[in-house]
Amino acid sequence: MKLNASYTSLVAVGDSFTEGMSDALPDGSYRGWADLLAARLAARTPGFRYANLAVRGKLIGQIADEQARAAAELRPDVVTLVGGLNDTLRPKCDMGMVRGRLEEAAGRLAPACGQLVLMRSPGRNGPVMERFRPRMEELFSFIDDLAARHGALVVDLYGAPVLGDQRLWDVDRLHLTADGHRRVAEAVWQTLGLAAEDDWRAPLPPATAARWAARRTSDLRFAREHLVPWIGRRLTGRSSGDGRSGAQFCARSGKAFWITPADDGAPGPVTGWRRLEAAPEVPGLADGPDVPDGRGLPDAPSLPDGP
Repeated sequence: MKLNASYTSLVAVGDSFTEGMSDALPDGSYRGWADLLAARLAARTPGFRYANLAVRGKLIGQIADEQARAAAELRPDVVTLVGGLNDTLRPKCDMGMVRGRLEEAAGRLAPACGQLVLMRSPGRNGPVMERFRPRMEELFSFIDDLAARHGALVVDLYGAPVLGDQRLWDVDRLHLTADGHRRVAEAVWQTLGLAAEDDWRAPLPPATAARWAARRTSDLRFAREHLVPWIGRRLTGRSSGDGRSGAQFCARSGKAFWITPADDGAPGPVTGWRRLEAAPEVPGLADGPDVPDGRGLPDAPSLPDGP
């Protein structure tokens, strides 16, 4: 790892965590830690390029098959790979398969990029976390070994107690809030050797205990809006990611594309992105239109759904 290094491009692959749920923007799309990180990197590097290929609900096999190849073809400076946690949260999980597909994805990405970044993902404190903690820790132990073999950096979010604080998690209890994503972006930033701008591990102020009625209301809302639909998708073999593509992925061509700051070269933070390269199936298309800061050019509108 180089201290205060310069990075010219970033590709993010993974599931809803990397897509940005639940850091919602006013238009209903999601931003999240990867977009925040990209904007910060772009502000210090003219000509910076970015692609977020992550899709909610994806299992590690889908990430390896659908995203890793497309990411490797872009040959970026940095690739972040976060996957496997959706697999571990299923009632039946073949951890050998998860390890094998994660190894496959890392093996494809590491030689195709300047720096591969892996993560030990955070989890919300509570009974679900305790139930699946052994599987999660088995996955994270493998990620440490994988990083050592491939020269990857590991961002240890799981080891930061503050990211288990329920106040940093959305009402669906599966995805981080905007503040949670901001902390993850800072964690990755520092892991890349860049000067700290914030203490992402800083604890929240002491919590005030919620009244019994408020807790029950929250539990009922969670069950009605999130748990029951999640169970329904599991029983019918559906996923919240069905029919979706990554924000910078063209499903028809099977190719990823770059976006770059619309105001590249202008001082200050990134205020929007533009498509740098046309998708192959649209002959003659030049640089695309400017789009608001955030998701870039999504293939489909984002919905507040589960993993």
